[in-house]
Amino acid sequence: MTPNSATATPTATSTSASASATPASAPASGPPASRTRRLLRAVAVVACLPYLALKAAWIAGSHIGIPDGSPLFDHRVAMIAANGLSVLLDSCVVVLALMLTRPWGRRVPAWALAFPVWVATGLLTPIMAGFPLQMLARAFTGGPAASSGPRQDLLLHEWVFGVVYGGFIVQGLALGALFVLYARDRWGHLWRGRTGDLPQGAAGRAAGATAVAAAVLALFPFAVRLLWACGGTAGLGAHRTAERTSDFYVLEGLYAALLVSAVAGGLLLAFRRAPALPVAVPLAAAWVCSGATACWGGWMLLAAQAGPDGPADRPTQLMLVTYAAQMTVGLLVASGGARFLAGRSAAARARR
Repeated sequence: MTPNSATATPTATSTSASASATPASAPASGPPASRTRRLLRAVAVVACLPYLALKAAWIAGSHIGIPDGSPLFDHRVAMIAANGLSVLLDSCVVVLALMLTRPWGRRVPAWALAFPVWVATGLLTPIMAGFPLQMLARAFTGGPAASSGPRQDLLLHEWVFGVVYGGFIVQGLALGALFVLYARDRWGHLWRGRTGDLPQGAAGRAAGATAVAAAVLALFPFAVRLLWACGGTAGLGAHRTAERTSDFYVLEGLYAALLVSAVAGGLLLAFRRAPALPVAVPLAAAWVCSGATACWGGWMLLAAQAGPDGPADRPTQLMLVTYAAQMTVGLLVASGGARFLAGRSAAARARR
């Protein structure tokens, strides 16, 4: 998304979001993929190629897209390791695209499919939403610079971000469409109806307690993210404060919005306060926003501790606690959603 946050692709965090079981009536295999699904699969795979090609070139020692004087040259070993992990993660998109369109994909256990798709959704969502918003903000501000800090284009050439994040957006759209089609066929009965039609036992005390815990814990990272989005500098440190741009403010506001949406989805599933609302709406909000909140919180927590050069570059305690709290909120919401789906699946099996 931004030159400051785009040096490597984030890693995955764990969750129980895929705990729902495969329905007893789900077929062991399915018919060959339709033309639409084959097209979406091809788009997802092709969209991975520019990113994979750039990463492979950098691992091999190429300087394509990296300007002279870039600090990336100062961390050769770390750069190779991060790019290697990025290649592995983006290659998983190809595997998922095949899994969602081939007959053998119906035989994959629910958890083995839902977890990587949840992670992919979480990693791609802030990029798909954030990058266009950043471009819009730049159009109004006249460029990425919003302070007197270091120039942002010294890390990578500007065209790299357009190529990479443009590819990510296409991947996310294609993979998301494939998963919706797959999930509708295999688990569509789990999100039919409206929240007011759910039986009283659908939530349970444990689900309600989890949703409330997530909401209470989310107040802290939400307040910090909102403070930073509004221009506050508490807890950022001198180095991070100096390098803020319009991209930074957009992302902080987006993270705050994702926290609110994740918590709202979890609370609506647990307490059914909007009886006319389709079940799919809070379930989708909990799925997408918990993944984005947990995965990016975990990634930033990991990246913040990955070998800073000096005291000025080290993350502050407030930053670390914020990232950890954000990750925990995402995991709590995801576990609540998984419990909800498992309960509906068990109820459907009992009725049959």
